[in-house]
Amino acid sequence: MSCSNLQKKCGLVDFIKTKYKNKNLKRNISDSSQDDKSPKEQSLFSTIFFAIIIAFTFRSFFFEPFHIPSSSMNPGLLTGDYIFVSKYSFGYSRYSFPFGINFFSDRKFYKAPKRGDVIVFRLPSNPKINYIKRVIGLPGDEIQLKDSFLYINGNQIKRVKSGEFTAIENNISISAEKFIETMPEGKEIEIMEQKLTPQDNTGVYTVPYGYYFAMGDNRDNSEDSRFLNEVGFIPEENLIGEAKIVFFSCNSPIWYFWEWYKSVRIERIFKKIE
Repeated sequence: MSCSNLQKKCGLVDFIKTKYKNKNLKRNISDSSQDDKSPKEQSLFSTIFFAIIIAFTFRSFFFEPFHIPSSSMNPGLLTGDYIFVSKYSFGYSRYSFPFGINFFSDRKFYKAPKRGDVIVFRLPSNPKINYIKRVIGLPGDEIQLKDSFLYINGNQIKRVKSGEFTAIENNISISAEKFIETMPEGKEIEIMEQKLTPQDNTGVYTVPYGYYFAMGDNRDNSEDSRFLNEVGFIPEENLIGEAKIVFFSCNSPIWYFWEWYKSVRIERIFKKIE
């Protein structure tokens, strides 16, 4: 073999070796980069996972936010109020958890609501819907309305006029008389009446054991336990929690943030729900 041919062969071998080394070097650099990236991805995943777990736990066992979409709880709660509901007030049931996940039957750590409590519950006729009303009738009670006056177990509830209610909700002016009702246990609640309506005169409702009778404070504009087919008696299993505090309030859609300067009701923020 000639010397020039040998040199060519040697040069080709050196070229292949260099190429192979460079290829391995690039692969090692790439693998190193992927190894460095993997812990970061794992850290991000862990952060998101634990954030979801914390949010799930907080909403299921402590407090859950709700929005007031209608005027049925005027004068105490207004359309556009955002409230916190305590999940531990009445213990826990399947409806304490998102999507009504059935972790267990009945209620755990159950504490019965008191008359006058403002409760959030799953609508018996459609458990996908949340409702907010005030407990008026306890298990075994007899409830009736006569000419808008409330009767509990045959006794008329004392009612005293407390003033006038005026508000603008959804560009509609609302005006009504406010009254203070004193419950048999002594708790005072504020309601409002606008006019005499069919639901101001009812038959006698006998509350079954394990159930509650609830009404809106806006007695003339509330679909509540007086409407047996639509709402009816509230099973204790359907209780979600007790309304505690207003944490935000505005009289326009909350996402209209450019209107907050005129729509936010600052005086209602952190208002305790009585």
